Amino acid sequence: MPHVAAAPPAAPATPRGRTGPARPAGPTDPVAARPEPPLRVLVGAVLRRHRERQGRTLRDVADAARVSVPYLSEVERGRKEASSEVLGAVCRALGLRLVDLVGDAHAVLARAEGRVVVDLATAPGAGHAPRSPVTPLPTTRPPSRTALLLAA
Repeated sequence: MPHVAAAPPAAPATPRGRTGPARPAGPTDPVAARPEPPLRVLVGAVLRRHRERQGRTLRDVADAARVSVPYLSEVERGRKEASSEVLGAVCRALGLRLVDLVGDAHAVLARAEGRVVVDLATAPGAGHAPRSPVTPLPTTRPPSRTALLLAA
């Protein structure tokens, strides 16, 4: 996961009371220019997507995970930061593993940065139907320094 650089400290005020950068501004860091959403938002969206794909209600999953319906709703909307125990219980209720949850959140972030994501579990010969499409690698261009992220 790329590190998001903190904003540089403001320079001391000038005689006219204005602040400015301590040195001339260079090219901006493209990663720092795009703020990443909080992890709770990504996790909640992944949980909701899996629940809806299964055609299940909040009540059904909340009962199976032994959490309250309002709490699960808040988690899915990214308003509550669930503990690892709660995330594990909700994942089990949905038939997911924690690695699936984290992998899906990782793939969302990677795609938002324009990275190629290949899910090895859905590759041909993996033995089951794909959960998500596999993004093919470009074949017409020479190799580049593009990051390749693999998910299993």
